[in-house]
Amino acid sequence: MRRAFSLTTSAALLLALAGCASSGTQTPTAPAPRPTPLQDAAAQAPLSDQAMLATLWIQRSAEFHALSLQAFNVAHDRLNLALARRHAQDKPLAVVVDVDDTVLDTTSYGGWALREGRTYDSQSWADWVDDAVSTASPGAVEFLNYAHASGVDVYYITNRKAAGKQATIANLAALGFPQANAEHVMPRTDSSDKTARRARVTQEHDIALLMGDNLGDFDQAFQQSTTRARNAEVARQADQFGRRFVLLPNPTYGEWEGVLYDGNWSSSEREKRAMRDAALNAWQPESGKVCQGK
Repeated sequence: MRRAFSLTTSAALLLALAGCASSGTQTPTAPAPRPTPLQDAAAQAPLSDQAMLATLWIQRSAEFHALSLQAFNVAHDRLNLALARRHAQDKPLAVVVDVDDTVLDTTSYGGWALREGRTYDSQSWADWVDDAVSTASPGAVEFLNYAHASGVDVYYITNRKAAGKQATIANLAALGFPQANAEHVMPRTDSSDKTARRARVTQEHDIALLMGDNLGDFDQAFQQSTTRARNAEVARQADQFGRRFVLLPNPTYGEWEGVLYDGNWSSSEREKRAMRDAALNAWQPESGKVCQGK
């Protein structure tokens, strides 16, 4: 998620720039030492403000709409290539998609949590799933119906719990998604690892495409404990992206964030802010250079 700047920080920056503009050629006064991230944390806006910006980007930006369409256009083209290469003896083709924030938009749940001053919890999430109010990601219904019409099976491998399976099927069917049924919607049972469920699909199908918003939707090998290790695995499988793996953008949540916290999601807001700050790649200008325009 993007870092949110507080009003006090913005005001301080404007005053500093005004001072630079009025000083002419005088040597600028050395800036006061900046507080450490932990000292500054209490003056910052709450982390929920950062979540709001990311949620609004998905809900309101034309850029997200375009990126979603782009992902499904890429999937369309890659599926056509896979269909053209088929031989009579081959297994039937399948497309495997994640559900949340891949083919269904979950941000109305996030919007509710932000309005109520709450964070994710399993009970409110289950209630939201049961309401079956999710909307379709741009381009998702059209692409999956094209796949189905081309003789390709569609499997929805989701980490929603089995208790929400029927509500998920109802939500998908109401939006016009194909093959929204008990056989093709595969929720989490014992593990969030999707490897076994993908293996069930490959028993009778060749998977032409996998689509998701988290790298674990493609291969459990991406589920590493550090950002460096996750990036190394991305580099190792670089030729798969945009070909067999099609990734949707999601700045609101994901494994990438948990890695920043060393997997400790129970950290306090203050601790999470400090860990986010520590993870930033930030330019450090030499003293006075900003005012001197160098």
